[in-house]
Amino acid sequence: MELVILIGLQASGKSTFFQTRFANTHVHISKDLMRNNKNRRRRQSQLLVEALAAGQSVVVDNTNPTVAERADLIQQGQQYGAEIIGYYFESTLSKCLDRNQQRAGKAKIPEVGLYATIKKLVKPTYAEGFDRLFHVAIAAGNTFRVQAWQEDINDG
Repeated sequence: MELVILIGLQASGKSTFFQTRFANTHVHISKDLMRNNKNRRRRQSQLLVEALAAGQSVVVDNTNPTVAERADLIQQGQQYGAEIIGYYFESTLSKCLDRNQQRAGKAKIPEVGLYATIKKLVKPTYAEGFDRLFHVAIAAGNTFRVQAWQEDINDG
């Protein structure tokens, strides 16, 4: 059983990555799907616990920019014996702003949201409790290049 935590700016490819890699095998939990819920954090936690208690692998598809936000998820995953896997998405602000401009309707977020997220975005580390970490970049043809995390290279 896995708890996959996606980390990165809005419009960095996280949801598309979920669809291409995990849609058939993992429960998708995203605050974006809880627009009418007044307490998205509590609802996310509830859905996560329900899935893990049922032995289901889960992907948490949010920006998850801070150590504190990830800590709650990691703790819950560890309580259920899940393997904790993080995917950090290369988050170049200008490229994310461009991709966001191409979105329509509710998928398009106010630009201020991207600026707020990048201010608090902290790269993950194994010290947080991850069992495995990966670096993800959008490659040619809207595919993904996934590489094993190397803290000495990616920490900076």
